[in-house]
Amino acid sequence: MILSRTKGIYQAQPIQIRHCFNHIHSQAYRTVRPTKSKTKARHEQRPFRHPQKPRKSIPFVTSVKEVRDPDEALCLFHDYNQTGFKHDYPSYSALVYKLARSRNFEAVETILGLIQDRNIRCKETLFIALIQHYGKANSVDKAIELFHRMPSFNCVRTLQSFNALLNVLVDSDRFLDANEIFARSRQMGVRLNSISFNVMIKGWLRKGEWKQACEVFDEMLERNVQPSVVTYNSLIGFLSRKGSLDEAMSLLEDMMQKGKHPNAVTYALLMEGLCSVGKYTEAKKMMFDMEYRGCKLQLVNYGVLMSDLGKRGKIEEAKSLLHEMKKRGFRPDVVTYNILLNYMCKEGRVTEAYKVWIDMRLGGCKPNAATHRMMVDGFCRVGDFEGGLKVLNVMLTGRHYPRPETFKCLLVGLLNCGKIDNASFVLEEMEKIMIRFDLEDWETLIRDACSGDRSSCGLLTELVTAKKCVREDCVTLL
Repeated sequence: MILSRTKGIYQAQPIQIRHCFNHIHSQAYRTVRPTKSKTKARHEQRPFRHPQKPRKSIPFVTSVKEVRDPDEALCLFHDYNQTGFKHDYPSYSALVYKLARSRNFEAVETILGLIQDRNIRCKETLFIALIQHYGKANSVDKAIELFHRMPSFNCVRTLQSFNALLNVLVDSDRFLDANEIFARSRQMGVRLNSISFNVMIKGWLRKGEWKQACEVFDEMLERNVQPSVVTYNSLIGFLSRKGSLDEAMSLLEDMMQKGKHPNAVTYALLMEGLCSVGKYTEAKKMMFDMEYRGCKLQLVNYGVLMSDLGKRGKIEEAKSLLHEMKKRGFRPDVVTYNILLNYMCKEGRVTEAYKVWIDMRLGGCKPNAATHRMMVDGFCRVGDFEGGLKVLNVMLTGRHYPRPETFKCLLVGLLNCGKIDNASFVLEEMEKIMIRFDLEDWETLIRDACSGDRSSCGLLTELVTAKKCVREDCVTLL
C-alpha cells in the first residue's frame, strides 16, 4: 500500500548531484589601500569580461515569424534559397515550427527530408515540439516514428524526448504503447525520473485504475526515484474526487512526514473534494490551515471556492469572494474571471456579467477566447443579439473567433430582429476566417429563421442573394 511503501525511499541515501564549473584561474590582487571596503576589493579581484555581443538577427527567421500563412512561409523559404541565402538550423527550425502549428505535416516531412539530405544538425527541442504537435493532431503513430528516427538526424535522444513521447501516448490513451516504451527504457539507455512515473500514474488515474497507479508508484520506490509533489498531488486529487477524503488527508500527512511540502495545488485538490461533498465552510477553513503551515495562498484556491458557489447558484457570494480577493492583495487572473462570468451567464445574469467583463478589461486583465465565447453565447441565450454583437466586435479585434453554432445563433437572432446590416456583417466575418455553413447547417438556419416570422425568411433571402456566398441548392431551399 502507498502509505506503507513510501518509507523506503526516504531512508535511502540522497542522490549525489555533481555540478560542473568552468574554473577560472585569476591572479589575487593586493589592494593598495587597506581601508577599502571588502565589497570593493572583491569587485576589483574579478577578472574583466568582455560584454557579449548581441545576437545577430537572421533575416529569414525574422520574416518567417511575421508571416501568418504557412504557404507564404514556404514560398519565403524558396525565395531566400533562390537568392543564394544558405539556410541553416535556425531557418529550418523556424519553418518547421510554423508548419507544425498549422498542422501542415506533409510539408513538415518534406523539410525534414531536406534537413536529413543536407546533414543539418538538429537540437532535440525541435523533435520534442514536433512529437507534441503530432500528439495534438491525433497522429500518434507519426510521433512514435519520429522518435525512432531522431538518431538519423544526428540528434541524441534523451530523457526529455522520451518523456514527451510517453506523455503523448498516455494522453492519447495508447497505454499498450506507453507500457512498452516504459518497460524498454533501460534498453534505450534512459534512466527514468519522477516525471516519467508521474506521466504513467496520471494516465492510470485518469482511467480510474487506482490499483495500477499504485503499482507504478511502488515501482518508482523500488527504483529509488523520489516521488515529487506532483506525484502526491495526482494521488490526493484522485482520492479527493472519489470522496475518499480521510485517505487523502492521511496521504497529505504522510507526504509532510517524508519531507515533501504540499503546495497550493495540493490544498486546492483537497478543498475541491470537501466542496464536492457539501463542506464549503471546511474548504474555506483549509485556506487558513495552509497559511498556518507556511504555504502561501494562490488564485487556484479561491478558484475552487468560486466554482463551488457558482455551481450552487450563489452568484452574490461569488462576487463577494472576488472583492475579498482584491482586498487581500490578490489580482484576479483571466481564469478567475472566467469562472465567475461562466456561472453568471448560465444564470441569465448577462447584463451583470457584461459589467464584470468591462471591469476586468479596465483592471488590466485581458480576456481570452473562452471569455469572449461565453459572453457571446450568454447574450444569445437571453436573446440580446446586439449585445452579443458588441462582444463579437471586441473578440474579432483580438483575433478570437466564436464557434460556428454561435455564428448561426447570432445570424438567426439578428434576422428575427430585422437587423439585416448586422447579419450581413456577421456573414462577412465568417467568410474572412473561412467558416462556412454546409448544406445541413443552411437548412437548419433557414428553418429557424423562417419558423416564426416570414419577414425573417425574406431578409435571409435578401442576405444570401446579396452576398452570393451560398451554393445554388441553398438558395433553392429559400
